[in-house]
Amino acid sequence: MTGSVEQKLAELGIALPTPAAPIANYVGFVRSGRLLFVSGQLCLVDGKAVAVGKLGAEVTIEAGRDAARVCAINLLAQVKAALGDLDKVIRVVRLGGFVASAPSFLDGPKVLNGASDLMVEAFGEKGRHARTTIGVTVLPGDAAVEVEGTFEVA
Repeated sequence: MTGSVEQKLAELGIALPTPAAPIANYVGFVRSGRLLFVSGQLCLVDGKAVAVGKLGAEVTIEAGRDAARVCAINLLAQVKAALGDLDKVIRVVRLGGFVASAPSFLDGPKVLNGASDLMVEAFGEKGRHARTTIGVTVLPGDAAVEVEGTFEVA
């Protein structure tokens, strides 16, 4: 039986994937007390980036927003692996977003709304969170977006 958060995701047409394995010397998540820290998740579907290149050059804001949403889905897959049940999330505390950006690209926050919007859609008010968006030169695999998260959990 799935919980209410997973039912909401299903209503949105979202099925959580198997979490991606780390690509270097780290783990996908760490729990410390009531906080769950989830490592940065790329915009991968079936191991392939849905947006490659730089925002403000090869990638549009809309494609970047969609890529950030994919990152958020991958974050939730890690949370599910850690907790077994997304209803154990008390609050989405913080998202950190990295946007591969052309030098003049200034709209990283608009891109990260793709991830933030999904958290609010899935968790309602407890999905509202603090956030940082950072423009970077390049991300692994030339992915356009990466998102990490911190969650308060039961």
